[in-house]
Amino acid sequence: MNRTERLYALVEELRAVSPRPRSARWLAERFGVSTRTIERDLGALQQSGVPLYAEPGRSGGYVVDKDHTLPPLTITAPEAAALAVAVHRLSGSPFAEDARSALHKVLAVMPQRDRQAARELAGRIRVPVEPAPPSVLPHTLREALSTGRLLHLHHADAQGEARDGLVEPLGFLGGEHWYLIGWCRSSSAVRGFRLDRIREARALEETAEPRPVDLSELDLPGRDFVGLDELWGLA
Repeated sequence: MNRTERLYALVEELRAVSPRPRSARWLAERFGVSTRTIERDLGALQQSGVPLYAEPGRSGGYVVDKDHTLPPLTITAPEAAALAVAVHRLSGSPFAEDARSALHKVLAVMPQRDRQAARELAGRIRVPVEPAPPSVLPHTLREALSTGRLLHLHHADAQGEARDGLVEPLGFLGGEHWYLIGWCRSSSAVRGFRLDRIREARALEETAEPRPVDLSELDLPGRDFVGLDELWGLA
């Protein structure tokens, strides 16, 4: 067992018995290494953000917070390849960077054999090159949507004419193009702003009052839309 495998196994061992502690000596015997090695491993896990703490006393030891760690992921090579395709389809969306990060985390915890099988399957899949992501930083829009902060947008219309305006962000709409849906204060109406036409976005200190707008009722000809909460059974 190499160190990476041992670190993973340590977390799972502590998760299995939580909230009971395991001593460094017990863990050392369990994994066939020295107590000093185990202590170094546990320190590395703590530095990486694993919610791990020590309980003092004769019956003490190390405990992992079970409520703030994830159980092992069981994911197949085809499932991992499907995730990679989905991540690719998010190019140009506000979630492209987060999706890539999530995929890397999934691949990192897969067993080596399954990860290699996923790579081999992915190598046999060809997808079209997607447009370059929008120049505006996606996290600016996501943060404003989450906090309700007013946005100052510098964007281009369909004819390429540059415009500035104050927008209350309401949501995102995806498809062939991704849009920020917002209440435009200059036109006093709900509008869609194509992300690849937004040149600059700046969140202001002002927080807008929530507006009762149902995004599913937007009049967009030729397309039907559904919320992710419905697709995931959360509605």
